Amino acid sequence: MSAGPRLALPWRVLVVSVGAVLVWLLIGALLDRDYDRPTHVARAILTTVLVVPLVVAARRLLDRRPWTGLGLPSLRTGWRRLLLGVACWLIPAAVGFALCLGFGWVEIRPRTSATHALGVAALLVVLVFLYEALPEELVFRGYLQRNLATRLPAWQAVLGQSVLFTLFGFLVGAATSLDRLLLFFVFALLLGGFRVATGDIWAGIGFHVAFQTVAQLFGDVGAVFDVTGSDVLGLVAMGALPFAFGWTAVQRLHRDHLSWQAREPEPTG
Repeated sequence: MSAGPRLALPWRVLVVSVGAVLVWLLIGALLDRDYDRPTHVARAILTTVLVVPLVVAARRLLDRRPWTGLGLPSLRTGWRRLLLGVACWLIPAAVGFALCLGFGWVEIRPRTSATHALGVAALLVVLVFLYEALPEELVFRGYLQRNLATRLPAWQAVLGQSVLFTLFGFLVGAATSLDRLLLFFVFALLLGGFRVATGDIWAGIGFHVAFQTVAQLFGDVGAVFDVTGSDVLGLVAMGALPFAFGWTAVQRLHRDHLSWQAREPEPTG
């Protein structure tokens, strides 16, 4: 694709940020009903169906640059980093669950059979991938962070997309309290760091899938467990330990690639 006249960077960032908010608001308006599994499936499919073409169109028409710069190579190339992201959340989270249960901070009681719980978990993996992990990572750590990183040092690009992600969460109604806003901001910082360290967004997708799947499985969405002490479980097992140890692992494994001052090259062909 030839490089030609294109929209200035601030306008590209604004158009895609507003477009993402409008997509989520539209889906919320179309499927504004009490939670049930078919509605969740419809939301997940519709989100990916709308967001992926949005990013494709923005890359072609606004950026006038190749898709490759967005950091989403084929799964054949990225599957190891995808699994790395999953492991970076699951392993320390498992330690956190063991600590919470072992010290009696949390009680977990199944509502249903293990077979049914596994089926719900498998379905949630797919729905989280389509509804949250893929579209959100593609927009924020893919398109927006990439564009910012061609003009700004890596740390500023990470910070910029984190602010945009937090604002997005507020505008779509997913982060309206202080603790939720803080979670969105820290989560975006972490996943932005994954992008800088690994060079693409697959590790972030894996981490995102693992986090959201387990959070929903042990919450009202999964509805297969009764949890006493859910706040402690969320803080220790789903937040503090996976976020800290997950980042430590990625940083150590990719320390030769990690540079907070670097800018991403801008291809012209």
